Amino acid sequence: MSRVLVIGAGAAGFLAAISAARSGARVTLLEKMGMAGRKLMITGKGRCNITNACDIRDMISMIPGNGKFLFGAFHSFTNRDIMELLEQNGLPVKVERGGRVFPQSDRALDVVKTLEKILRDLHVRLLKNKRVEHLELAGDRVTGVIDGQGNHYPADAVIIATGGASYPRTGSTGDGYRLAREAGHTIVPPKPALVPLESDDDRIRSLQGLSLRNVRATLLQGDRVLGQEFGEMLFTHFGVSGPIILTLSRAASGAWQKDPKALLDLSIDLKPALTVEQLDARVQRDFAKYSRKQLKSGLHDLLPQSLIPAVIDGACLRPEQEVNQITRKERQRLVETLKGFTVPLTGTRPLAEAIVTAGGVSTREINPSTFASRKVPNLYFAGEVMDVDGYTGGYNLQAAFSSGYVAGTHAAEWGKEGTK
Repeated sequence: MSRVLVIGAGAAGFLAAISAARSGARVTLLEKMGMAGRKLMITGKGRCNITNACDIRDMISMIPGNGKFLFGAFHSFTNRDIMELLEQNGLPVKVERGGRVFPQSDRALDVVKTLEKILRDLHVRLLKNKRVEHLELAGDRVTGVIDGQGNHYPADAVIIATGGASYPRTGSTGDGYRLAREAGHTIVPPKPALVPLESDDDRIRSLQGLSLRNVRATLLQGDRVLGQEFGEMLFTHFGVSGPIILTLSRAASGAWQKDPKALLDLSIDLKPALTVEQLDARVQRDFAKYSRKQLKSGLHDLLPQSLIPAVIDGACLRPEQEVNQITRKERQRLVETLKGFTVPLTGTRPLAEAIVTAGGVSTREINPSTFASRKVPNLYFAGEVMDVDGYTGGYNLQAAFSSGYVAGTHAAEWGKEGTK
């Protein structure tokens, strides 16, 4: 039996260990934390967004960070395959809005427990509190690893599935980058890919806790549109967050990486279902209804209470101004603000708070058919440690599952054949 060593018991590591064991290898899975699957436990707000039920073409399009690199992996181990694997082992799943797949129990812990059960059934040795310090290299091969206590673990093939550098409390602290460098690999500088955005605008701080649905947010650098998303967002004490903000954050992070002084704005269409003309007519109806009231009381039918002062300020109007005294030009400014409420952005939250890391081991140095290193042929990579990242919706976990499956399968074959 070939000896396969997997570093990191997350989504990619679980599937790498499972597929290697199914392929006949003797597998050891080393996890630096005291429990496996820590990051899986917090995905989908603790429900675990396992994958997305879309087709493979759409899956690739939702992974802007080298999605095409995963083409073969997504065909080798599909979203249907991960769903069937969990269901066959006693965990029913369900498909929700947007194709998002969750366990029927709505408990991420159940996903982790099910994957651990599969490991036990396959006699995979899972060792926790084992931080790998170094790869053992001989010539152009890896012969094993050494942990923080100096213990040596020999192997015929090693899979690095340590994750990126986000959410370090889950164990993703960039260890995989260090190990990959030992093997001569290039690391694309990590940056936050799905992360909340900051603003120093006092108006935004006053909106803390306000959630908006069915709005359209556009990320702007001057007059240039960097991205646009429709859906839900949230105002926080530091700026903005929520699904559409996380999606736009990748473009924002990239712009600031190129130019740290870049001036970016978020323009929010608060009423995207209405044209400017339709919204103006709606405002006029409300003004007729509340003609004797102050402006701050005349927008109750149109906006959440906490948002009214910020919109009035954005339109350069006075809250105490009587509705029946507002001019046509002032009303047009109000409509323009409703269709383009601007939030000046100052940066992203720290990489440690990112849901996903962009950057990592360069995909140019990894064989996309096997996920083997092009530098050390019996060293493999899987999951977020590679320079691969996608949007929210289950795409990143599927990338981890699929790449882990392929890496595990081929790592097991290496030991059998002695060459690849």
